Amino acid sequence: MEQLNEVRNYIAGKFTKNGHKTLDVISPSDGKKISTVPLSTMTDLNDAVKSAKEAFNIWSSVPIKERVQVFYKYKTLLEKNIQELAELTHIENGKTMDESVAEIEKSIELTEFACSLPQLVGGEVLEVSAGVECRIEYKPLGVVASIAPFNFPHMVPHWTIPNAIALGNCMILKPSELVPISSNRIAEMLKESGLPDGVFNIVNGDREIVEAICDHPGIEAVSFVGSTKVAKIVYRRATSNLKRCLALGGAKNHLIVLPDAHPEMTANNVSASMSGCAGQRCMAASAMVGVGGIDEIVKKICDEARKIIPGKNLGSVISRQAKERIEKYITEAEEAGAKVLVDGRKVKVKGKEGGFYVGPTVIDFVKPEMAIAKEEVFGPVLSIIRAKDIDEALEIENKSEYGNAASVFTQSGSAARYIMDKASAGMIGINIGVPVPREPFSFGGWNESKFGVCDITGKSSIEFWTLLKKTTTKWNPEAKRNWMS
Repeated sequence: MEQLNEVRNYIAGKFTKNGHKTLDVISPSDGKKISTVPLSTMTDLNDAVKSAKEAFNIWSSVPIKERVQVFYKYKTLLEKNIQELAELTHIENGKTMDESVAEIEKSIELTEFACSLPQLVGGEVLEVSAGVECRIEYKPLGVVASIAPFNFPHMVPHWTIPNAIALGNCMILKPSELVPISSNRIAEMLKESGLPDGVFNIVNGDREIVEAICDHPGIEAVSFVGSTKVAKIVYRRATSNLKRCLALGGAKNHLIVLPDAHPEMTANNVSASMSGCAGQRCMAASAMVGVGGIDEIVKKICDEARKIIPGKNLGSVISRQAKERIEKYITEAEEAGAKVLVDGRKVKVKGKEGGFYVGPTVIDFVKPEMAIAKEEVFGPVLSIIRAKDIDEALEIENKSEYGNAASVFTQSGSAARYIMDKASAGMIGINIGVPVPREPFSFGGWNESKFGVCDITGKSSIEFWTLLKKTTTKWNPEAKRNWMS
């Protein structure tokens, strides 16, 4: 694979040459080095914050209808360069080209929503008493930071960039050090779209720079997407420094399959949910809870899983460590008595023998107490747990520490409604394997899948990225005195 240009920080509208330590960026598709990424210092972060603060003074005073014009142009560039952007995502993340194209398409949709913000933040005006008017306006916070994960190097940054910036904030993005390449291209296209220098900045690095972002007095809010373990640390650290923080963590999504579920539709949806993006998404079907007689559906799921071929319609996982961890989960479940129906261990892809591939895996008769049933595997693995009835299935789902998503497959409206009401999860699917809300509806889970208020996308994100300013006005001296006088 061809070596790409070194990744650089982006500060004040310029890519900066970094003289610090670097990490190699490895393509998970073949295990080869494709670039290097800098490990930034506090000096770099200070420079980025200074740049963003200076830009905020001007950018925040630009009317929102003018701010979103940048994103109209940016959306056009995303559409024009979709294949190039998808190729970058494919190279650095390892997902298939079809999945990479879909990721850019989602970024376009997120940008479209930002373009609609002038219609959603018009504020409110009301004459609250004779001659007295109250007004509410949305005001930007200032300098904000977004810490992004490896699994969606293009889409997840777009959960925050368009909305936060269109609402008048200036942003510092910290991409995952595993997939930093797409972010540099985002910066180039934002500048080409007319975004003023300093409004958007990139500071690369690892844990050290994440901690510095949480501590920096010049940053008003922090968003984070990653594992629950790290989400807790980021949330506690950022809020202890009196910042707003929204931290999205891991997931253990349960798909409850009832005996009356449509066999073909269920099998197709469950297998796609389990294997899409190599299972490296917080909305993946990680555990299926089968209620009663579902053997025929399980057989069809296995048939569908066998059609998923690593290196063709299944991408790689992110690293060798991830591959080893996922395969260990499978082996431990098998040793504990679970039955591996489709085995994705020890996969090799011809011509990409150095790649980090795990094949689609289906494991039946998993017990709720097994590690593979409780912990986030983050790979193309489906664990099937058996339950005697709906209430037992819900008990299994609701005992999970996570609460990102849950789905039910059934042809019964009453059963679907019962599960929809009782499942402890923020996003529910009915006959849908990946229940991701589309804009303007917001993305966000419950329990240990999210820390902080609001959601990260859609209408709910507006409140997170803004302050409410309330103004009360009286002009006419003839108005009677009241309690507000």
